[in-house]
Amino acid sequence: MTTPHELPEPLVLAVAPHESGMRLDAWLVARIEGMSRARATDHLTDGHVTLVQGPKNAKLKPSLQVNKTMVLRVAVQPRPELSAEPEALPLTILYEDDDLLVLDKPPGLVVHPAAGHESGTLVNALLHHAPQMQGLGGVEVRPGLVHRIDKDTSGLLVVSKNERSMQKLAADFAAHRLERRYVAIALGNLPEAQLTVRSLHGRHPVDRKKFSGRVKEGKAAVSHFTVLARSPLTTLVVCTLETGRTHQIRMHLAEMGHPIAGDALYGGQRSHPRTERTARDLPWLAKIQRQALHAYARGFRHPRTGEMLRFVLDWPADLLEVARGLYGDDAALPGLDQAVWQGGPAVPKS
Repeated sequence: MTTPHELPEPLVLAVAPHESGMRLDAWLVARIEGMSRARATDHLTDGHVTLVQGPKNAKLKPSLQVNKTMVLRVAVQPRPELSAEPEALPLTILYEDDDLLVLDKPPGLVVHPAAGHESGTLVNALLHHAPQMQGLGGVEVRPGLVHRIDKDTSGLLVVSKNERSMQKLAADFAAHRLERRYVAIALGNLPEAQLTVRSLHGRHPVDRKKFSGRVKEGKAAVSHFTVLARSPLTTLVVCTLETGRTHQIRMHLAEMGHPIAGDALYGGQRSHPRTERTARDLPWLAKIQRQALHAYARGFRHPRTGEMLRFVLDWPADLLEVARGLYGDDAALPGLDQAVWQGGPAVPKS
C-alpha cells in the first residue's frame, strides 16, 4: 500500500490564456498525464485540488470554467490497485494448444480491467478458462497479453498461456516479426491506392483520450494502407501495421482527414448532405454503431515449434452487411484462403 510519504509532490499549475473557458475536470485531464474525467472528479470531491491564485469565491467543481488568472495545486493520488478475478464469460476460441490461444474478440468487449471496467473483461474470461494464467508476466490485470485491441474493434487476438510463450511472442511483437492486418471503412476517398504513413506517436496535447502523430516527441508509428474499394462517401482499406501503437490506425487515418466510420473519438461520426451522389451510402453508414475496424489477419511463428501460423477472420456480422452494401463483391477480404494452423488449410470458426 502506498503511504503518504510515497506520494509525489503536489503539482502547481497555472491556467494558460488559451485554456480559459475549459471545464475544470477537462483541464485537469489535459494537463495531467494519466488523469481521467472520473479521477479528476474524485480529486475535486475529495479536496485534492486547491486554489492558489484566482477568484476567491470560486467553487472547485468539475463544471467550473477555468480562466487565465487561476493557479491550482493538485495533489495527485495513486490509482487504486486493480486485480482480475476469474469470471465464467463466453470466449470464441479459434485455436488453442499448451502455449497459446487465438481468439475472436467481439466489439464492445474490454480486453483487461481498468478504471471503469473492473470486471466483465476478456482477461476475466481467460482466467476462468485457463486459471494457470493468473499473474503471468508479472502483470496482475493483463496476464498473457502480448498485444491488445480497442474495446470497439473486433477481431483476432493472440494470448500466451505460459512464461516462455509470452516472452517469445512479446519479443516478436516488439521486433515487428509478425503480420498484423486490419480492415477499415474510412470516410472520404483516400488519395492513393497505396500509401505509407510514418509519424511520431504521443498523447494529443489537448484531448488526452486521443493520440496524435503531430507531437514534438514520441515513439515511431508506421502504417501501410492499401485501398480495396471505394464508394461515394467511403474507402475500404487494408491497414498493415509495422508498429503497433495505441489507436495507431485510427490516429493515422483521422490525421489524413479520413477517420474510420463510426469512430466518435476521432471524428468518424459525420453528417453528410443527402444528394443524388450520396443517397446510396447514407443508409449503410447509419447502420454503423462503432468504429468500423476489424483485426482480420495475424501471422507469427509458434513460440515453441517455430512453425509459421497465419490466422484470418472474415467480417463480423455487424459490419458484413454494411461492407456488402457499400462495396458489393469488392467487400471480400483478401487472403481468406491463406490461413495455416498446424498444417491445416484454414482456421476453424465457431
